Order: sequence, then C-alpha cells, then structure tokens
Amino acid sequence: MKTPVLTLAIASTLALGLPLMTAQASSHREAPFITEQPKVDATDLYMFMSYEPSRSGFVTLVADYLPLQDPYGGPNYFSLDPEALYEIHIDNDGDARENITFQFRFNNAINDTQLNVGGKSVSIPLINSGSIAAGNTAALNVVQSYSVDIVRGDRRQGRRQAISNADTGATRFDKPVDNIGTKSIPDYASYAAAHVYNINVPGCSAAGRMFVGQRKDPFVVNLGEVFDLINTNPLGPVDGEKDDLADKNVTSLELELPANCLTNGSDPVIGAWTTASVRQARLILDLPNNQKSVKVGGAWAQVSRLGMPLVNEVVIGLKDKDKFNASKPNKDARFADYVTHPTLPALIELLYPSAPAPSNFPRNDLVMAFLTGIPGLNQPQAVTPAEMLRLNTAIAATPMGSQNNLGVIAGDNAGFPNGRRPGDDVVDIALRVVMGKLCTLSIACTPTDAPAGNAPLTDGALVNDGYFDNAFPYLKMPLPGSPN
Repeated sequence: MKTPVLTLAIASTLALGLPLMTAQASSHREAPFITEQPKVDATDLYMFMSYEPSRSGFVTLVADYLPLQDPYGGPNYFSLDPEALYEIHIDNDGDARENITFQFRFNNAINDTQLNVGGKSVSIPLINSGSIAAGNTAALNVVQSYSVDIVRGDRRQGRRQAISNADTGATRFDKPVDNIGTKSIPDYASYAAAHVYNINVPGCSAAGRMFVGQRKDPFVVNLGEVFDLINTNPLGPVDGEKDDLADKNVTSLELELPANCLTNGSDPVIGAWTTASVRQARLILDLPNNQKSVKVGGAWAQVSRLGMPLVNEVVIGLKDKDKFNASKPNKDARFADYVTHPTLPALIELLYPSAPAPSNFPRNDLVMAFLTGIPGLNQPQAVTPAEMLRLNTAIAATPMGSQNNLGVIAGDNAGFPNGRRPGDDVVDIALRVVMGKLCTLSIACTPTDAPAGNAPLTDGALVNDGYFDNAFPYLKMPLPGSPN
C-alpha cells in the first residue's frame, strides 16, 4: 500500500518565524533552517569588473552554493537540487527590486550503467565506471545539465527568455562532474575548461561567458576561532592563522556579461543578490520494492538569500536569520536596527575592552556600507535602503597583482564594498568597518566617534588576488577527492 507523507510548506514555516533548530554559526551555515537544506545554501556572492586582460567593460558575477564540500565526498558527491530554483538578481535603478534575474534550473540524468555479473545485468553503485576526459564522458553514470533564463522585470511575472550557447544555439548546458580524483579524471583542468560556454543573452549587445561547476572554496576565514567568541588575537599578523576552508570545495554559478547589459543606461551603479527557492510542498510516496517517489508542488518559497558578505552571519539577530533568508530587499526596513544599532561592535568591546565600539548612533556609516552604497562611490542616483552588493561599473578594474585586498578603505576603489572580488579580504574589512573605519575617513561620522577605527583588526587568515586565476572563471580548480 502506498503511504503519502506530506512535508509542510517551507515558506509557511519561515513566514511564521519558527526556529527549527539551534543555530550552528559559520560563514556557510548562516541560519538555523538552511542548515537542513545544504544544496540551496548560498555561501558567497562576488560581483566585479572583469580584470582578465582584454575583458574590460565586462562584469563577472559568481554565486557559490552548497558549502563545506569535502573533496572525497563520494559516492554521490555534490550535485545541485533539480527541484530548486537558483537565481542571481540585478537592481539597476536603486529601488530595491529586481530589474533582471538569471534563473538556473538543473536536471539529473541517470544512465544506469550495468555490469554483467554471473549472467545478470546489475546496476553499479558509482557515478562513473571509468576514466573521464573532455570530449569523452561515456563513463559517466550520472550527468547533470542545466538551463538558464533571463527574466526582465518581476522575477515571477516578468518577460522570460532562454540564454543559449553562442556556438551551437543549444539552450541546455552540461555541468562538469565534481573532481572525483586523478584516476577518474586525469586532466580536470581541461575537462572543466570544456564547460566554459560562450553565451548569447537576449537583449545584450555582445556575447558573454558562463561556467557552472565545482571550484575550490574561494572564501578564506579563521572560522572556528572567530565564532568561538573571537578566540584569536584580533591585532595579530594578518597571515598568522589558518584558513578553515582551505580543504573545502563549493559549486559556483558564474556569468560574465557586458556591463551595458546590466545597467539601465543612465546610472552605472548596479546592485545584486542571489537567492534559492524550493516548492512549498513535498509529497513522499512509498512505492513497491521499497522505492520512494518525491512529488513537489505549490509556489516557489525562497529559503536562501545573499548579497553583502557576512550580513546574516554577524549582523542579523539570531531570531530573524530565517526571516532574512526568506525576505526581499524592498522589505529590509524591518531589519534596520541591526545596522543602525549593531551588536557586533558591542560584543567586540565586551570581549576586548581596549577596543571601544563607535559611539555614533544611528550608525549611518554602516547604513551606507550595507544599505545604500557610499555617495560618490557606489550609491545609485536614486536609492531605497536595502541590503545588496553594489558595484559602480564606471570604475575600471584594478589589474591582478595591483589589487589591494582591503579594497576601498585602502584606496582601491575597484574593491569591496564597491562590488566584491575574490581576493578582497572581506573579513578584515568588515571587522574594521564595523569598528568605525569609515569614521576615520569622515564618511557619515568623524574620527572622534570611533576610537578603535584605525585598529588593524584581522582574523589572521590572509587572502589576496594571488590566490586566484587571472581569467574567467577566476576561482581555482576544485581539490581532487583522490590526489594520488
């Protein structure tokens, strides 16, 4: 007999603000509910003017998902959810609503590779049966592919058009399998490079590029000690501690597009955030032979949201973390107190009394950093305060090797918080900004408001542009599961 089991709507749970479990804080598991949904957990968002030589005038967008991937995570590894909707949103008029959305949908095809064992054909338990290379993927037992739509206007009601392969015209793209190991994929670099696609985007003046696949996790943070009540020396050397994500991979959704495809033609500033949504209801059926069938339905329910780094981790209060993940930027007024009267500086002062928190309230310097952009740098001509990553596309990229990993606060205006490059040390920048670094630059406050504003605070885990490639898709190859 079939027994239906109905899982209640995720959206309803989030809307009620019900905590599902105790938070386990980290930069990649930022809210209680999303810890139960790792396939739709956004880990990082990057947006920057492409600094690959000959690619000036292009914007690179990178949305990373599925955190803390151990390279040896077989036999299933880390495919994205075919029942989910992954999106990158662009606001190009400052009203805190999406004008352009890129929607990614995934599909898993099981080839059911079988072996003849004692006269019977028996399905193998692995995702590959032999060696894999660019142009030779017959040994793959599971193939994940995806399609991408561009939606102009409202993400659900706007005009939807398919993005296509500029070389073949196809609208479905293959995603490379994860880096299983050197015996399964001897030349992973060439294999992955074959999945960088030239793309035609309806309404864009020139072709762009796209890559979706596993990469080495680009985020660098002394994770364990930071969340153990900053159990490190915040005034120590910037490279004196370990990167707790050094042995982890993520899955990246990457686009490189002409800047004029993203702006509105009159304002060079754009804002971006990424979300993941799942269907409101899931029906699990018990079938004969102990098999399961899963049916999903209902409206899309947003369960993950990410714009500026570290916001939900260390700015939003614990009780509102799930609500923030389910919210849209135009509703961010409800979270304003967390920015105007932040708790992180007070916690730092509590733990380190010699580093007094800034005294200017409301913290208009943080409002500019997180909610509006900084005037003359990356604030739109007309702006509704809302949390998102903002980039002034009129500011040229700083070449690799010349980038300052402290971005704007160190005089490199092509870096964070004017967008975010992989080599920007956003942990160190965020620590210094929340303690009043912008006050020392007389941005919305004065140096006297921030006695610790010039303190060189650090988590001790260093990152800079040298950790990455100088060409799209910029992020390093994923670590192999078997390096032998």
